[in-house]
Amino acid sequence: MLNIFTLANGRLVQEEIESLEELSKFQPIWVDLESPTLEEKRWIKQYYGLSIPEDAMDEDIEESARFYEEDNGELHIRSDFLIDDDEDPRTVRVAFILNQHNTDLRSRGVLFSIHDEDVPVFRLLRMRARRAPGLIEDAKEVLLKLFDADAEYSADTLENIYDELEVAGKKVLSGNVSDELAGEVLGAIARQEDLNGRIRRNVMDTRRAVSFMMRSKMLNAEQFEEARQILRDIESLDNHTAFLFDKINFLMDATVGFININQNKTIKIFSVASVALLPPTLIASIYGMNFKFMPELDWAMGYPYAIALMAASALVPMWYFRRRGWLK
Repeated sequence: MLNIFTLANGRLVQEEIESLEELSKFQPIWVDLESPTLEEKRWIKQYYGLSIPEDAMDEDIEESARFYEEDNGELHIRSDFLIDDDEDPRTVRVAFILNQHNTDLRSRGVLFSIHDEDVPVFRLLRMRARRAPGLIEDAKEVLLKLFDADAEYSADTLENIYDELEVAGKKVLSGNVSDELAGEVLGAIARQEDLNGRIRRNVMDTRRAVSFMMRSKMLNAEQFEEARQILRDIESLDNHTAFLFDKINFLMDATVGFININQNKTIKIFSVASVALLPPTLIASIYGMNFKFMPELDWAMGYPYAIALMAASALVPMWYFRRRGWLK
C-alpha cells in the first residue's frame, strides 16, 4: 500500500495512490509504503529518483548500519516500533529516508517510511495531525512526532502492565494460592515480563534514533528542544521499566514460594504418615519373627492383641501431631 500525506490548512491529509500518474498530482511531505510491491517501489524510484535499499528491513543492530547519511544527502534511519498485541507483542522495523539538501531530486523535503505491517504509532499520529492544525510543519516534524508518539505508546503500554501486575499481585497475595492458580499467574507474569523487555528495547532504540537526529544538525531550535524533551521522557520510561522488572521478580518469587509451600504440605503429609506407621511396622516385625519360644505364640488372644497394639501405636502419633498442629 502506498499512502502520501500533504499539508492542507495546517492539517495532514492522506491520499491513497494507485498509479504513477496520481502520484504526480500531489506535493507530499510524507510518503508511507506499507508492504510495498515492486511496482510501487518502481513508481518511487521513477518519480522521486529514490532507490529503496534491498536490506532496508534487515535486523542489523550496529548503529553505523541503521543511522547514516548517503553521499547524495539522503538521511537513513532504521528504527523499531512497538506493537502491543495481546497474543503476539512484537516490534516492527521501519526504514526512514529523508533528503534535505539535494535539490536535483523531487524527494527533497519528503519523508519516506517503509515497513512490512501497520504500526499503531503511525495511526495515532495520522489521527492527531488531522484533528490538530499546525501540529506538523515539515517532514522533519513528521519524523520527530513519530518518535514522540512511540514514546507515548510505550508509556501507555507500561500502564497496562501495571494494571495486569496489580491483578496478578492480588491473586498471589490473597494467601490461598492453588497450584492451578499459581500456574495461571506465572503465565501472566511471564507475558508481562516479555512485554516489559520489549518496551525497554524499543525506547532504547528510539533514544538512539532521536540522538542521531540531534547530532546530524537537521533540527531547528524548536525541534531540537522537542527532541530533548523526548529523551527526557524516555529516561523516565527507563526508570519505570526497571521498577517493573523488580515487581515482576517479586511476584515471580512469591508465586514460586506458594508453589513450594503447597508441595511441602503434600510432602509433610507423607512424612507424618511414614512416621505414624513406623511403630505398627515394628510391632508386626517383632511378631513376625519365627522364634520357637515366644510368650504370645500359643495365646488365643495374640492376634487381636497385636492388631489392637498396632492400631494404637499408629493413632497415638497421629493424635499428637494433630494436637501440635503439624497436620494443617
